[in-house]
Amino acid sequence: MAMFLMMIGHNQRYVVIKRRFQHSKQTIHKFFYEVLDKMMLFAKDMIVPTSFNPNPNIPGHNKRLRKVFKGAVGALDGTLIHAIVPKAQQDLYRGRGKGDCYQNVLAICDFNMIFTFIVAGWEGVAHDSRILSEALSDLDAPFPFPPPEKYYLCDAAYAHTRGFMAPYRNVRYWLGDFRRRSALTNKEKFNHAHAKLRNVIERAFGVLKARFPILKRMAPFPLATQRNIAIACFALHNFIRKEGLSDDFFAQYDQPNVSLQNSHVHVNGNEDEVEAHGTAADRDYMTQLRDGIAEQLMQNIE
Repeated sequence: MAMFLMMIGHNQRYVVIKRRFQHSKQTIHKFFYEVLDKMMLFAKDMIVPTSFNPNPNIPGHNKRLRKVFKGAVGALDGTLIHAIVPKAQQDLYRGRGKGDCYQNVLAICDFNMIFTFIVAGWEGVAHDSRILSEALSDLDAPFPFPPPEKYYLCDAAYAHTRGFMAPYRNVRYWLGDFRRRSALTNKEKFNHAHAKLRNVIERAFGVLKARFPILKRMAPFPLATQRNIAIACFALHNFIRKEGLSDDFFAQYDQPNVSLQNSHVHVNGNEDEVEAHGTAADRDYMTQLRDGIAEQLMQNIE
């Protein structure tokens, strides 16, 4: 276990582990995969769906906004994790505008930065909405779809429909956009408030990647192993948070307005790229709900 944690927590290679623990590469390889297999079982206990009734007293910021977005049960987003990919497959995993390759991971977290659902191993070029659409229809790993009146906060890379509340398109959204000029219209006020709450998943990703540098520079394992390493990191992240351990990484990222924009998502993206799901009635319902929250924010907040 110590060898495994040193490899994923300090991104050390076999040669360094061999020198530190005085074991052969074959022994290290054997133990690494034994622990990784157990971590897949551990992940099933650590990464579990939310109860959909979030505790209003969860430590954190923006409690007043959480009361306005009273149906919000967490945030949903994708993140890119570095991958080592065979040359023949690199075009599928290459990040947008970058030379490196990545796997795309879809995740949901609650307002305490605990991940409640993940889908790992997708190609880096896969659109976030496509990954969500596939996850919604995957019978082997049932998606934790919110009950009526509940929803996840997501950015404009996803469809705005029942269960998923996205911001207004073509309106300022990222927290950095509001630092020089305050929100003026009801749509801008909604987007600013939405971004403050949805920022929890950006901060959770920030903690995850700061703690596990292997996610930013992956070791040359097979792709299936790289996917499982990512899952193990998510599970260990949750364990530390759930145990309430004093932790410098959580303390660093548990700030109210940390701006950690995901570079592969654009709020002004082409709506045609977003895979729609749900019915027209579902989309109309969420549009009316969003408009109502925007009006409430215009009257009562800031």
